[in-house]
Amino acid sequence: MNARLVEAVRPRPRVALDDVVDALAAANADLLPVDRATHGPFVLPSREALEVIVADFQAAMFPAHFGAADLTASGIRQFVRHRLDTAITSLHEQVRRGFLLQCTHQSHRCEVCEERAGEVVAELARRLPAVRKLLGTDARAAYEGDPAATSADEAVFCYPGVTAITHQRLAHELYVLGVPLIPRMITELAHSATGIDIHPGARIGASFFIDHGTGVVIGETCVIGERVRLYQGVTLGAKSFPTDERGRPIKGRPRHPIVENDVTIYAGATILGRITIGRGSSIGGNVWLTRAVPPGSSITQGPARDDTFEGGSGI
Repeated sequence: MNARLVEAVRPRPRVALDDVVDALAAANADLLPVDRATHGPFVLPSREALEVIVADFQAAMFPAHFGAADLTASGIRQFVRHRLDTAITSLHEQVRRGFLLQCTHQSHRCEVCEERAGEVVAELARRLPAVRKLLGTDARAAYEGDPAATSADEAVFCYPGVTAITHQRLAHELYVLGVPLIPRMITELAHSATGIDIHPGARIGASFFIDHGTGVVIGETCVIGERVRLYQGVTLGAKSFPTDERGRPIKGRPRHPIVENDVTIYAGATILGRITIGRGSSIGGNVWLTRAVPPGSSITQGPARDDTFEGGSGI
């Protein structure tokens, strides 16, 4: 018998859904601001739309890699303009929705939010060449840092670290421009796809390379220098954070590591707190580190030691 026919004749469970539907629909009021819950329509940002927007930006920045298969040198400008215009138009709406979540005007057509969104996307467009330049250094760092890589093109196409840093560098620009929610949604798209969790607030220098990548966590207030290399399972996290009188975390305080230029951190290392990893240091696999180390340090695990100065404990 045809599978569709079997599905059609199969008895369906008898479930009274009216009460369930009403309860689920009303549950949105627990998350949305009061004015947004009572003054519709809902204008939440769209995860699906942001996924398409990032793909358009990626194609505009790397047209030879993510453009049409028959793209010619003479057609690149037209292709880039089209994908960029599409991305900016769509992003304007998503950024507007992000601003509306914090808007006090109780109007889904707030002119202030509309204007701010326009200013943000225009500024992001102006910054895209600099973002593309940074991503070029990241792709080259992947090629030069991995003997298995056959070209920088392979890194752009295939490496999850390049995917994650592409999302983060775009999201970071929106983050510093004061856009709520949208930057985190963009980095979480990469987190879901790659297993690499980089907060959009992290400041990351040129030639950044994450090898393999699964399980890497980089916190909001991290500052990472140039030519830094991380392996899978590395955590750059917070050791502790201050709280207010009601026990709630105080937002925005520096609480994550500073990693200076030319540092390599091997698989499974955990580095916590506002500590500095000095330039040119090497942090071994599975090391747990909560204190600063001077430039040129080599920290290893079990027994942990610092080979750069006599008597160092290594942790």
